[in-house]
Amino acid sequence: MACKDTQKQKSKGLRHFLPGIPDPDQNRIIPSSTPGNQVWQPEPHPPSSFLPNVSVPSGLEYLSQLDLIIIHQQVELLGMILGTETSNKYEIKNSLGQRIYFAVEESLCFNRTFCSTLRSCTLKITDNSDQEVITVNRPLRCNSCWCPCYLQELEIQAPPGTTVAYVAQKWDPFQPKFTIQNANKEDILKIVGPCATCGCFDDVDFEVKTINEKLTVGKISKYWSGFVNDVFTNADNFGIHVPADLDVTVKAAMIGACFLFDFMFFEHSLAGL
Repeated sequence: MACKDTQKQKSKGLRHFLPGIPDPDQNRIIPSSTPGNQVWQPEPHPPSSFLPNVSVPSGLEYLSQLDLIIIHQQVELLGMILGTETSNKYEIKNSLGQRIYFAVEESLCFNRTFCSTLRSCTLKITDNSDQEVITVNRPLRCNSCWCPCYLQELEIQAPPGTTVAYVAQKWDPFQPKFTIQNANKEDILKIVGPCATCGCFDDVDFEVKTINEKLTVGKISKYWSGFVNDVFTNADNFGIHVPADLDVTVKAAMIGACFLFDFMFFEHSLAGL
């Protein structure tokens, strides 16, 4: 009983970043994407009273209401036919299947061809009025458990031009490990992935933990899409399970982390089959 009380006190000590704990048994929904018949989420209400002293960046008001964020990668037919790597596009939805954001990768064809999944790129995230609200910058970095330096990193800007968070890979010979950092590059949360990320016939969960890894506050899941999708397309579905009252900049960083995990662990093309 004393152990449980200690964990609760630690979660409260992380200021406003971790005000709640998600329900581990929460059901998830993976809504289908139908071009031309997309349902958008209505305009958000002002942030709730549980964030009285937190300034919400413009455009991130949608995130203040969510405890489940679905990220659906769009199927690129040209890439399927030609076996080439095309710019990624993602729909970001709530648990009701309503689109809240749309993300488009901007990268050079040369980088996609010769740097493949390590390529530098920028992902621009727009809202339902086509206003860019989040920019995710990914520089060219290494990706190897044998290389402890110059590892993967993302910069999250919200609004564009204002850095609010980073996602940085940490060296570990056995498990994928990352940290979510604030604008000053101070560690806030840690993300720990499984030893094997192949996800054969099952979901792949990346647990979001406190820095000491003693308390789990959420998770990022790569949902298994079925044999046909996994083999013949590079379209992936992710789910972000977080406390609804988690700081919106941390939620934006977790969206960026989903993109990074897609590139690092799940991206493939027919050219590699």
